Amino acid sequence: MDRSPALLTDHYEFTMLDAALHAGTGQRSCVFEVFGRRLPRDRAYWVNAGTGRLLDLIENFRFGPDELAHLRSRGIVSAGTLEWLARYRFRGDIDGYPEGELFFPRSPVLTVRTDFASGVILETLILSVLNHDVAVASAASRMWVQAAGRSLIEMGSRRTHEAAAVAAARAAWVAGFATTSNVEAGRTFGIPTAGTAAHAFTLLHDSEREAFSAQVAALGAGTTLLVDTYDTEAGIRTALEVAGPGLGAIRLDSGDLAALAARAREILDAAGATGTRIVATSDLDEYALHALAAAPIDIYGVGTSVVTGSGAPAAGLVFKAVEVDGRDVAKASAGGKSSRGGRKEATRRMDPDGLAVAEVVRTADADAPTGRTRPGERPLAVALMRAGQRVDRTTLAEARDRHAAAVAELPEAGRALRASGSAIPLVWE
Repeated sequence: MDRSPALLTDHYEFTMLDAALHAGTGQRSCVFEVFGRRLPRDRAYWVNAGTGRLLDLIENFRFGPDELAHLRSRGIVSAGTLEWLARYRFRGDIDGYPEGELFFPRSPVLTVRTDFASGVILETLILSVLNHDVAVASAASRMWVQAAGRSLIEMGSRRTHEAAAVAAARAAWVAGFATTSNVEAGRTFGIPTAGTAAHAFTLLHDSEREAFSAQVAALGAGTTLLVDTYDTEAGIRTALEVAGPGLGAIRLDSGDLAALAARAREILDAAGATGTRIVATSDLDEYALHALAAAPIDIYGVGTSVVTGSGAPAAGLVFKAVEVDGRDVAKASAGGKSSRGGRKEATRRMDPDGLAVAEVVRTADADAPTGRTRPGERPLAVALMRAGQRVDRTTLAEARDRHAAAVAELPEAGRALRASGSAIPLVWE
């Protein structure tokens, strides 16, 4: 982004910062943890996503003349705090689950060690990035599981904010989607892009045949033709007459997709177009994909349900102080909103067959190295930043591979469409 991310921050962060600096408590050493309290309905896990984006933003979290002028003009903080902000650079340590890893309620997915002032000013940014990207990646993962090896196109750009669309494409790709329709995501993150055509393109022409001929003339027979503007079966036959058996794909966007796909496959195969793929769209989500499992569909296009709250409910991650000057601290609250004090470490306990059986969380020993494990466990958190310098350089391809491997470790119930709770229990030790 061209602007500094420093004002992507809630006003109350500045309130706490100003008051703590005036009180002389802002420099107290703190540990903050990010975790989720409860999974959404039918969900068995979250997918960690957005870490790479977040680290980029923290590296560029600076208060330049424009940001300081805005804070000064609105009287948001005092003159002394403005001077502190002008010098601000994050110089603490951050550990966390690597991107693509799965996590569960109360898993310490991110740990920030710094002074209070330097950490609290990052709270909103951290939660904004992780809550969005985790929600999208977790929804995308469920769809990827239900797709059972068939390709998925992320095509939700028109259903969300323009900047969120780029982040959503990235998160969905980490969680297994093959391509995105968002060209900016392709440029920014190197994600493969794909697209077909809309009904408006067919309606522009005097006939469906003319529309198909124009598309094939421009893009070749390997293109994808949208065949259901008028009569679907007639559209398939016209597409074959125009493009021949080398037609790349047809797209079905309405009606009974299972029945239409079956009939389309019959028509295509009878014409010798056995390599022509069938793309299905139309408000798909993981439940629809499950219902279409037996249909001869090669590619699914998913939009609304992977980028909005209807399919990607908020992860509900929170950012809590768990240690101050070496002393464990915790929030005591009714309604399940309490926290557990002390810096923590997490491992995943595995059975002899390589399946996950528990998330083990231990209070960290200040004198012991990070990442302690026992036989049959694998460590989860990795170093992300040290003394304000980014040390994690996980690529998106590595995050994508990690997601696939972590899902494969889940017990079968953890991959179910309608899960009854967390895929594995959390064990405190």
